[in-house]
Amino acid sequence: MRISVQSDDFDIAAEIDLLKNKRTDLGAIATFTGLVRDIHGEKDIKKMTLEHFPAMAEKELAKIGTEASDRWPLQGLTIIHRYGELYPGDQIVLVITTSHHREAAFNAAQFIMDWLKTDAPFWKKEETEDGTHWVDAKRDDDKKKDSWG
Repeated sequence: MRISVQSDDFDIAAEIDLLKNKRTDLGAIATFTGLVRDIHGEKDIKKMTLEHFPAMAEKELAKIGTEASDRWPLQGLTIIHRYGELYPGDQIVLVITTSHHREAAFNAAQFIMDWLKTDAPFWKKEETEDGTHWVDAKRDDDKKKDSWG
């Protein structure tokens, strides 16, 4: 399992190659990439700032990754989450799961994102034409996490 909390952008193809590492036993690689949108509600977003507690964020991402690995037969897992100032179109988060079968890879990737949205200690501040504001947690995110039992 590879966990990284970083300000720098990531290269999806390079991360897949690192995880795949010339293995021939993998039957599935599932990826999810989260991006900064240029609109939230009816407001145009100029930039987003992500803040976090470094040690706590890495620890929580590892905990989520371990939970996914306990639930599904994964052969590999990468979670990268960025912090700092990000702009519309920038990549925020990358989840890559590998398994012998697609169902495990897909389910694990979705599980990780559903848990990450509620449990990872990141705080988002959006800048719009009206100024800056902190983004509140969403009830739907809690429901998605709870659906995993």
